[in-house]
Amino acid sequence: MKVLALAPYPVEAAATRYRLEQFVAPLAKRDITLTIRPFLDSKSFAQLYRRGSLPQKVFGFLKSAVLRFRDVIAARRADVVLIQREAMMFGPPVIEWLITRAFRRPMVLDLDDATYVSYTSPTYGGAGSALKWFGKTDDLIKWAAIVTCGNRSIAEYVESKGARARIIPTVVDTALFQPAPRAADDPVVLGWIGTHSTFPYLESIFPVLSELAKEYEFRLKIVGAGKDEVSIPGVEVENLPWKLEREVSDFQAIDIGLYPIDASLYSGKWAFGKSGFKAIQYMAVGIPYVATPVGGSAEIGEPDTTHFFATTGDEWHRALEILLSDVERRQRMGAAGRRHVVEHYELPAQADKLAAALREAAKQV
Repeated sequence: MKVLALAPYPVEAAATRYRLEQFVAPLAKRDITLTIRPFLDSKSFAQLYRRGSLPQKVFGFLKSAVLRFRDVIAARRADVVLIQREAMMFGPPVIEWLITRAFRRPMVLDLDDATYVSYTSPTYGGAGSALKWFGKTDDLIKWAAIVTCGNRSIAEYVESKGARARIIPTVVDTALFQPAPRAADDPVVLGWIGTHSTFPYLESIFPVLSELAKEYEFRLKIVGAGKDEVSIPGVEVENLPWKLEREVSDFQAIDIGLYPIDASLYSGKWAFGKSGFKAIQYMAVGIPYVATPVGGSAEIGEPDTTHFFATTGDEWHRALEILLSDVERRQRMGAAGRRHVVEHYELPAQADKLAAALREAAKQV
């Protein structure tokens, strides 16, 4: 069976990498050929959230839009078209309409975020919201034969629209994401790896980290914040840009993972659509973490065994204090997390789910 996947971003984006690219080989073993066509190339994606360079960005978007119409022709030869979030990053769903209505190709829509919730872009502001055309996701849900969803919250929304939902969490290859040895005399590293849009979530617990630094010695590793400098009173901060080739080693260098989600930012509904992927990455490399129980993070792992939940500042302080002061507790929880991921979130099992969804959609020609 031939499947054409259209994604907004190249492989440097986690959604493309983990919900499409890593399934190419497993699906091939299941007699499904998956071809991926991103809207933006790597160069345009690298410029996307940088300040300035507007002419280059506009040209890149227009070039990508023209090339995307070429993919519509390729879609005619596919048994199923898999849309990861949206075929184009702006405007109405013209590409998806042509594929499903003009060429009658069955479409599987993949949602790992609540893209049906409107929000104001921290980079582009109101102009970005106007171009985004947030209402398109509801149309895509309506046109899709099946919608694969990153968590239960998204699936419930999809089903409320009368569509068929299949929950496929975002996972990692546990042969790549493995625990790494840490020297006993190394300083404890609290870590967060994310994007410029989720960095405000981390900022919400800066006061807690500052208070903890008065009593405990630790270093804070931040990756992907999109900031040249990050300063927290009393805290030693290592602030790095995100790099694909360093992704696994960055996670392995952490002793305690941080996963705050401030639902008051952007939109509470948007936060509830988060798939909880960071929790799986932390557990895969065998480290305990503290998370806000919002969206997918509330469904993943075993509270008090693989991780702690925290919502208020006091809860964050208490949970991190336990992990900072008890190395054996950290080790036990990290090992439990690794076991949990291997038992419940292995890549082959999720590949089986995706293959079943694609075959089910293909029957609806």
